[in-house]
Amino acid sequence: MTPDLNNSDNLFVANLKTVSLENLVKSKLEVLFQQTEQAQVELNGLHKVVIEQVEKPLIELALQTYNGNQVRTAKMLGINRNTLKKKIDTYRIPVRNSTFNN
Repeated sequence: MTPDLNNSDNLFVANLKTVSLENLVKSKLEVLFQQTEQAQVELNGLHKVVIEQVEKPLIELALQTYNGNQVRTAKMLGINRNTLKKKIDTYRIPVRNSTFNN
């Protein structure tokens, strides 16, 4: 039986290369909403939580790609260098000391 990639129960690690980020996030959120409904709890501040959980690893990996160079990382992300610095501070992301950091 072939797994249905649109079904959130079937997002195995082996399938991660074939599942888009959008579908992966959607599937995870569907599970969250189902669990919330079953537990009869109300979610508050979900947008902020989701953005943080996507943005932090994005910044960490981008910084890693450019060896901590914040100017190149900001350019790759399409944000201002000062905005990147603010997010690094907000998320408490350690940045390697590089001669090209600033």
